[in-house]
Amino acid sequence: MPATNADAAAGISLCYAGTANGIESRLATAAGLEFAPIHAGQMRIRNPFKLAVSGLHLMRGAIEARRLIRRWQPHVLFATGGYVCAPVVWAAHRQDVPILIYLPDMVPGIAVQRLARYADKVAVSFPQVAEHFPGKALVTGYPVRAELLSEEPSPAAACRHFQLDPERPTVVIFGGSRGARSINVATAAMLPTLLAQAQVIHITGTLDWPQAQQRAAHLSQAQRSSYRPFPYLDADLPLAFRAADLAIARAGAATLGELPAVGLPAILVPLPISGGHQIPNARYLADRGAAVIVNDADMSEQLLPTTLHLLQNRPQLEAMAAASKALAQPHAAEAIAAALLGLNQTHHATP
Repeated sequence: MPATNADAAAGISLCYAGTANGIESRLATAAGLEFAPIHAGQMRIRNPFKLAVSGLHLMRGAIEARRLIRRWQPHVLFATGGYVCAPVVWAAHRQDVPILIYLPDMVPGIAVQRLARYADKVAVSFPQVAEHFPGKALVTGYPVRAELLSEEPSPAAACRHFQLDPERPTVVIFGGSRGARSINVATAAMLPTLLAQAQVIHITGTLDWPQAQQRAAHLSQAQRSSYRPFPYLDADLPLAFRAADLAIARAGAATLGELPAVGLPAILVPLPISGGHQIPNARYLADRGAAVIVNDADMSEQLLPTTLHLLQNRPQLEAMAAASKALAQPHAAEAIAAALLGLNQTHHATP
């Protein structure tokens, strides 16, 4: 089914393949996309039983992907890496469908490394990443939703949307759709002190939401007036970013595109596992003056003083905001779309 009216007018139909229990299922459906659930399995598992179960999921996903490609007969496949992409990429390759893989991170994970051999082109966010894919790399930038690139609403209006005071500094804390347990624990410890100095929009993730509700119930009335916890924000996430003076977050790929899009300075706490790919992401922003890094193991000692230091040093915060905004890539989505259309035209051109 068409993604938008504009897509329909152009004769372009889109289908999103992903895990049935992932957030992509809800988001794709809400965006008007046909969603195809695909089973996936990781292979970097030491437990023999879990490895066997993962292998069965991968085999099932391969069958589902093959059926999907045969039914849809796509002109081009856009894959963003991850284990769920593997069976779809394999099925598309066997059916001679041109493939564009997008790597959002600074360093390719094992899935992208293995799948890149089947790709016609690999889109990357930054020139520094292109060297990993000689002859195939396209530097496109990181695509973000249009709302993040808009200058509206104003920061003051965004604050009022959350019933916060535009005259007080605001911190947005988040760790992804499922949350970041260690960030939430550190936030709980520093919250009484932080709320005396700033307002907090806290996106806890779904796993820690019950604890956040209990914690909020024990705050004083004055503290509750400055604290806005949410399990997850979708449509309102750009508003939270625009309302904030500072972000505290993990260093997933989205931070490379979304924070610069709104010029939001950040304290980044890279996840120390998952191949360590978040560390290069954090360093990219920190080395360019857009962020500071606090290690996950050091949050109990460093997160609060680092946050207060930045909030109390407006010139430094403004310099970080300007450095972040300078890294924005507002035309990334158009560049990726053009690459997909180009692949289709080249592959299906009449000899």
